[in-house]
Amino acid sequence: MIHKTKGIVLRSVKYGETSLVVTIFTELFGLQSYLVNGVRTPTKKGTAKANLFQPAAILELVAYRNEFKNLQRLKEFRWAFLYQHILSDVRKNAVALFMIELLSKCLKQPEANAELFYFVEDALHHLDEANDTVTANFPLFFALHLAVFFGFRISDEFTDNIHYLDLEEGTFVEEQPKHLHYLQDREAAAVSHILKIMQPAELQEVTLNQEMRRRITHALEEYYALHIPDFGTMKTLPVLREVMS
Repeated sequence: MIHKTKGIVLRSVKYGETSLVVTIFTELFGLQSYLVNGVRTPTKKGTAKANLFQPAAILELVAYRNEFKNLQRLKEFRWAFLYQHILSDVRKNAVALFMIELLSKCLKQPEANAELFYFVEDALHHLDEANDTVTANFPLFFALHLAVFFGFRISDEFTDNIHYLDLEEGTFVEEQPKHLHYLQDREAAAVSHILKIMQPAELQEVTLNQEMRRRITHALEEYYALHIPDFGTMKTLPVLREVMS
Protein backbone atom coordinates (compact mmCIF):
# COMPACT_ATOMS: atom_id res chain seq x y z
CA MET A 1 0.00 0.00 0.00
CA ILE A 2 1.13 3.56 -0.76
CA HIS A 3 0.12 6.43 1.52
CA LYS A 4 0.61 10.20 1.61
CA THR A 5 1.49 11.59 5.03
CA LYS A 6 3.39 14.40 6.66
CA GLY A 7 6.33 13.55 8.88
CA ILE A 8 8.77 15.19 11.31
CA VAL A 9 12.32 13.87 11.05
CA LEU A 10 13.73 12.67 14.36
CA ARG A 11 17.12 11.30 13.29
CA SER A 12 18.97 9.77 10.35
CA VAL A 13 21.79 7.23 10.22
CA LYS A 14 24.10 6.52 7.29
CA TYR A 15 23.46 3.18 5.60
CA GLY A 16 25.83 1.75 3.03
CA GLU A 17 27.59 4.09 0.62
CA THR A 18 24.70 6.31 -0.46
CA SER A 19 21.65 5.63 1.70
CA LEU A 20 20.07 6.66 5.01
CA VAL A 21 17.89 4.97 7.58
CA VAL A 22 15.59 7.73 8.80
CA THR A 23 13.34 7.74 11.87
CA ILE A 24 10.28 9.91 11.29
CA PHE A 25 7.25 10.74 13.43
CA THR A 26 4.42 10.59 10.91
CA GLU A 27 0.94 12.06 10.96
CA LEU A 28 -0.75 8.79 9.91
CA PHE A 29 1.32 6.03 11.48
CA GLY A 30 3.27 7.56 14.35
CA LEU A 31 6.89 6.48 14.73
CA GLN A 32 8.30 4.91 11.54
CA SER A 33 11.72 3.96 10.15
CA TYR A 34 12.45 4.35 6.44
CA LEU A 35 15.29 3.22 4.19
CA VAL A 36 16.03 6.05 1.76
CA ASN A 37 18.28 4.99 -1.09
CA GLY A 38 20.70 7.14 -3.08
CA VAL A 39 20.45 10.41 -1.14
CA ARG A 40 24.15 10.62 -0.17
CA THR A 41 25.60 10.72 -3.66
CA PRO A 42 28.47 13.26 -3.99
CA THR A 43 26.52 15.61 -6.24
CA LYS A 44 24.64 18.85 -5.65
CA LYS A 45 21.35 17.01 -6.14
CA GLY A 46 22.36 14.25 -3.74
CA THR A 47 23.40 16.74 -1.06
CA ALA A 48 20.12 18.60 -1.43
CA LYS A 49 18.14 15.38 -0.95
CA ALA A 50 20.13 14.40 2.14
CA ASN A 51 19.55 17.85 3.65
CA LEU A 52 15.84 17.15 3.77
CA PHE A 53 16.43 14.57 6.50
CA GLN A 54 17.82 16.91 9.15
CA PRO A 55 16.23 16.54 12.61
CA ALA A 56 13.09 18.72 12.94
CA ALA A 57 12.50 18.87 9.17
CA ILE A 58 8.78 18.68 8.31
CA LEU A 59 8.25 16.69 5.13
CA GLU A 60 5.52 15.58 2.75
CA LEU A 61 5.99 11.85 2.18
CA VAL A 62 4.66 9.26 -0.23
CA ALA A 63 5.48 6.05 1.62
CA TYR A 64 5.14 2.34 1.02
CA ARG A 65 3.45 0.66 3.98
CA ASN A 66 3.91 -2.99 4.96
CA GLU A 67 2.73 -3.58 8.52
CA PHE A 68 4.78 -6.78 8.72
CA LYS A 69 8.07 -4.92 8.20
CA ASN A 70 9.93 -2.70 10.66
CA LEU A 71 11.79 -0.83 7.93
CA GLN A 72 9.59 0.90 5.35
CA ARG A 73 10.50 2.67 2.09
CA LEU A 74 9.78 6.11 0.68
CA LYS A 75 8.58 6.66 -2.88
CA GLU A 76 8.67 10.47 -2.74
CA PHE A 77 9.63 13.17 -0.25
CA ARG A 78 9.68 16.97 -0.25
CA TRP A 79 9.54 19.89 2.17
CA ALA A 80 6.11 20.38 3.73
CA PHE A 81 7.28 23.54 5.47
CA LEU A 82 10.36 25.62 4.71
CA TYR A 83 11.86 27.06 7.88
CA GLN A 84 13.10 30.64 7.78
CA HIS A 85 15.32 30.38 10.86
CA ILE A 86 15.42 27.00 12.66
CA LEU A 87 18.03 25.37 10.44
CA SER A 88 20.31 28.44 10.33
CA ASP A 89 19.84 30.20 13.70
CA VAL A 90 22.07 28.56 16.34
CA ARG A 91 19.75 29.26 19.30
CA LYS A 92 16.56 28.15 17.55
CA ASN A 93 18.29 25.07 16.17
CA ALA A 94 19.43 24.12 19.68
CA VAL A 95 15.86 24.49 20.96
CA ALA A 96 14.46 22.44 18.06
CA LEU A 97 17.00 19.64 18.64
CA PHE A 98 16.07 19.61 22.35
CA MET A 99 12.40 19.29 21.38
CA ILE A 100 13.11 16.48 18.92
CA GLU A 101 15.24 14.54 21.42
CA LEU A 102 12.59 14.89 24.13
CA LEU A 103 9.89 13.68 21.75
CA SER A 104 12.08 10.78 20.59
CA LYS A 105 12.69 9.61 24.17
CA CYS A 106 8.94 9.57 24.84
CA LEU A 107 7.87 7.71 21.69
CA LYS A 108 8.14 3.97 22.35
CA GLN A 109 5.68 2.33 19.94
CA PRO A 110 4.70 2.98 16.28
CA GLU A 111 1.20 4.12 17.18
CA ALA A 112 -0.70 6.83 15.33
CA ASN A 113 -1.23 9.98 17.39
CA ALA A 114 -2.38 12.77 15.10
CA GLU A 115 -3.03 15.24 17.96
CA LEU A 116 0.56 14.85 19.18
CA PHE A 117 1.84 15.29 15.62
CA TYR A 118 -0.12 18.53 15.16
CA PHE A 119 1.09 19.84 18.53
CA VAL A 120 4.75 19.27 17.64
CA GLU A 121 4.30 20.61 14.10
CA ASP A 122 2.60 23.74 15.42
CA ALA A 123 5.28 24.23 18.09
CA LEU A 124 8.03 24.09 15.46
CA HIS A 125 6.18 26.65 13.31
CA HIS A 126 5.92 29.01 16.29
CA LEU A 127 9.57 28.50 17.24
CA ASP A 128 10.63 29.43 13.71
CA GLU A 129 9.04 32.88 14.00
CA ALA A 130 9.67 33.47 17.74
CA ASN A 131 11.58 36.45 19.13
CA ASP A 132 14.54 36.02 21.51
CA THR A 133 12.54 35.93 24.75
CA VAL A 134 10.00 33.44 23.42
CA THR A 135 12.82 31.29 22.02
CA ALA A 136 14.60 31.24 25.41
CA ASN A 137 11.41 30.13 27.21
CA PHE A 138 10.31 27.69 24.50
CA PRO A 139 12.02 24.52 25.90
CA LEU A 140 10.06 24.94 29.15
CA PHE A 141 6.77 25.48 27.31
CA PHE A 142 7.31 22.46 25.08
CA ALA A 143 8.40 20.11 27.87
CA LEU A 144 5.50 21.06 30.13
CA HIS A 145 2.83 20.71 27.43
CA LEU A 146 4.29 17.60 25.77
CA ALA A 147 3.76 15.66 29.01
CA VAL A 148 -0.02 15.95 28.49
CA PHE A 149 0.15 13.52 25.55
CA PHE A 150 1.96 10.87 27.60
CA GLY A 151 -0.34 10.93 30.61
CA PHE A 152 1.68 12.75 33.26
CA ARG A 153 0.70 16.40 32.98
CA ILE A 154 1.55 18.55 36.00
CA SER A 155 -1.63 19.51 37.83
CA ASP A 156 -1.56 23.30 38.21
CA GLU A 157 -2.80 24.11 41.72
CA PHE A 158 -0.08 26.58 42.66
CA THR A 159 -0.94 29.25 45.25
CA ASP A 160 1.07 31.33 47.72
CA ASN A 161 0.55 28.51 50.23
CA ILE A 162 0.87 25.57 47.82
CA HIS A 163 4.26 26.55 46.47
CA TYR A 164 6.26 23.31 46.20
CA LEU A 165 6.19 21.38 42.91
CA ASP A 166 6.59 17.68 43.68
CA LEU A 167 8.15 16.19 40.54
CA GLU A 168 7.50 12.61 41.62
CA GLU A 169 3.77 13.24 41.97
CA GLY A 170 3.46 15.88 39.25
CA THR A 171 1.52 18.24 41.46
CA PHE A 172 1.94 21.32 43.64
CA VAL A 173 1.90 20.64 47.38
CA GLU A 174 1.84 22.69 50.57
CA GLU A 175 4.72 21.01 52.42
CA GLN A 176 8.29 20.42 51.27
CA PRO A 177 8.56 16.88 49.81
CA LYS A 178 10.70 14.38 51.71
CA HIS A 179 12.75 13.64 48.57
CA LEU A 180 15.01 15.83 46.41
CA HIS A 181 12.83 16.00 43.27
CA TYR A 182 10.99 19.28 43.66
CA LEU A 183 10.92 22.97 42.80
CA GLN A 184 9.77 25.75 45.07
CA ASP A 185 8.80 29.40 45.23
CA ARG A 186 9.84 31.42 42.12
CA GLU A 187 10.67 28.38 39.98
CA ALA A 188 7.41 26.67 40.94
CA ALA A 189 5.50 29.90 40.21
CA ALA A 190 7.16 30.12 36.78
CA VAL A 191 6.09 26.55 35.97
CA SER A 192 2.52 27.40 37.00
CA HIS A 193 2.60 30.48 34.74
CA ILE A 194 3.84 28.53 31.72
CA LEU A 195 1.28 25.76 32.29
CA LYS A 196 -1.44 28.39 31.81
CA ILE A 197 0.01 29.56 28.48
CA MET A 198 -1.65 28.07 25.40
CA GLN A 199 -0.13 30.29 22.69
CA PRO A 200 3.69 30.40 22.50
CA ALA A 201 3.73 34.16 21.81
CA GLU A 202 2.56 34.65 25.42
CA LEU A 203 5.96 33.35 26.59
CA GLN A 204 7.08 36.96 26.04
CA GLU A 205 5.41 37.70 29.38
CA VAL A 206 7.48 35.13 31.34
CA THR A 207 10.42 36.91 32.93
CA LEU A 208 13.21 34.49 33.87
CA ASN A 209 16.96 34.84 34.13
CA GLN A 210 19.35 32.24 32.72
CA GLU A 211 19.92 30.55 36.09
CA MET A 212 16.19 30.09 36.72
CA ARG A 213 15.69 28.65 33.23
CA ARG A 214 18.64 26.30 33.80
CA ARG A 215 17.22 25.02 37.12
CA ILE A 216 13.72 24.53 35.73
CA THR A 217 15.00 22.76 32.60
CA HIS A 218 17.10 20.43 34.76
CA ALA A 219 14.05 19.74 36.95
CA LEU A 220 11.94 18.92 33.88
CA GLU A 221 14.59 16.48 32.69
CA GLU A 222 14.28 14.83 36.14
CA TYR A 223 10.49 14.89 35.81
CA TYR A 224 10.56 13.02 32.52
CA ALA A 225 13.14 10.53 33.84
CA LEU A 226 10.80 9.79 36.76
CA HIS A 227 7.83 9.09 34.46
CA ILE A 228 9.28 7.64 31.23
CA PRO A 229 11.01 4.21 31.53
CA ASP A 230 14.66 4.16 30.37
CA PHE A 231 14.62 7.91 29.74
CA GLY A 232 18.27 8.46 30.69
CA THR A 233 19.80 11.91 30.24
CA MET A 234 19.40 14.36 27.38
CA LYS A 235 22.41 14.89 25.11
CA THR A 236 21.05 18.16 23.74
CA LEU A 237 20.65 19.83 27.14
CA PRO A 238 24.32 20.83 27.71
CA VAL A 239 24.42 22.29 24.20
CA LEU A 240 21.18 24.18 24.81
CA ARG A 241 22.52 25.64 28.07
CA GLU A 242 25.77 26.72 26.41
CA VAL A 243 24.02 28.35 23.45
CA MET A 244 21.52 30.15 25.66
CA SER A 245 24.13 31.48 28.13
